[in-house]
Amino acid sequence: MSQPQGRFLTGSTMSHVVKMTLSSTIGLTFMFLIDAATLFWISRMGVEQNMAALGFAWTIQFFTLSAGIGLMIAAVALVSRAIGRGDRAQARRHASSAMVITVVVQTLMAALVLYFREDILVLAGAKGETLAIASRFLLFSVPSLPFMALGMVGSGILRAEGDAKRAMLVTIFAGLIAMALDPLFIFGFGLGVDGAAIVMDIARTSTTILALWYVIKVHDLAARPSVANVRKVAPDFAVIALPAVATQLSTPFGNYIATGFIAQFGDGAVAGWAVVGRLTVLAFGGVFALSGAVGGIFGQNFGAGNMDRVRSTFRDALLYNIAYIALAWLVLWLLRDVAISTFQLGPEGAEVVRAFTNLAAGGFVFTGVLFVSNAAFNNLGRPLWSTGFNWLRDGVMMFPLCWYMASALGVEGVVYGQALAGVLVGSFAAITAWRFVARL
Repeated sequence: MSQPQGRFLTGSTMSHVVKMTLSSTIGLTFMFLIDAATLFWISRMGVEQNMAALGFAWTIQFFTLSAGIGLMIAAVALVSRAIGRGDRAQARRHASSAMVITVVVQTLMAALVLYFREDILVLAGAKGETLAIASRFLLFSVPSLPFMALGMVGSGILRAEGDAKRAMLVTIFAGLIAMALDPLFIFGFGLGVDGAAIVMDIARTSTTILALWYVIKVHDLAARPSVANVRKVAPDFAVIALPAVATQLSTPFGNYIATGFIAQFGDGAVAGWAVVGRLTVLAFGGVFALSGAVGGIFGQNFGAGNMDRVRSTFRDALLYNIAYIALAWLVLWLLRDVAISTFQLGPEGAEVVRAFTNLAAGGFVFTGVLFVSNAAFNNLGRPLWSTGFNWLRDGVMMFPLCWYMASALGVEGVVYGQALAGVLVGSFAAITAWRFVARL
């Protein structure tokens, strides 16, 4: 039975940060294994164009996925604050209304991506057979994105409640399904890239069902959806969701810019970039998880007026981020040649992977700092600050840095340019967030 009082209002904040983040990391890593497992099996086909096509397709899907993360952030903020105030009825209304809004928004976004998918892919640099494969992959996989977003919101609501275990199980389930079905659909049924897309749809739908079961049946944390509740919750939800979505969309926009520069160096470089993308989310899943995991801790203590605990949560999250990135970077560096051989990359792809693992991955310390700062801004009443910092990185600094460093260093320069943008803006965001939290 759920506790009427928020779970994060007492006890060590570092303990809460570590517990919530580690459980979320395990679950998120399994979810990211969907893409990593897919890329591995597709690489076994020995066709570099297939891997490049997945790289382009994932760059496009990243936009809708990021929008879903923004909607999840809003749901976590509202639900956790209500729990912190002891108003469980309001938490239930927020939860169900957030899920309804998420499905509507993500369905519209998926429809737009499907309709304009070839135009967007061409702008990203895809052409010829690679363009055709990427377009078909999007046709099969994009329709399930609303289900994935709904599952993400459900997992976020579980974290807002403090149920780290079940939030973890939701995302683990998706990864297990992908790892089990990918070889069967890709090779056993002879469907190739189409089979990979179908498995993605199955995994996303299954995850959503499990998340809804935990939220509704285990915690009774969702009221019956109604138009009246949605209308009542929508303004408060939009105040957080709109800037949060805008914030999250900056990352795929920056990645889209970087992908365009990478594409100038050929399909081999794009294949290596696709591998870097999967290595990033697998190695740094703990950082992606950190920003979402601490949101509930911020929200509950902010709702209860415990500002000292808000400050200690911010400090502990930064320390966790530094330690985690240092370890992950070391592992990436040690396994760089293993990754290159596992995904059967050519010279251009190998150059991209080495540029990332040798140096650029270390810059993720500052990206993690930016994520933690964003979590503080989103849950403590300053969501527009998150939007500003993210777009400063991806919309303002990404293009000139990638262009200049690519001109000077070739394909490696694109990787370094993206990392440098994160270092500069992450440092600025950390200083601003620290001063903001200290004054609460």
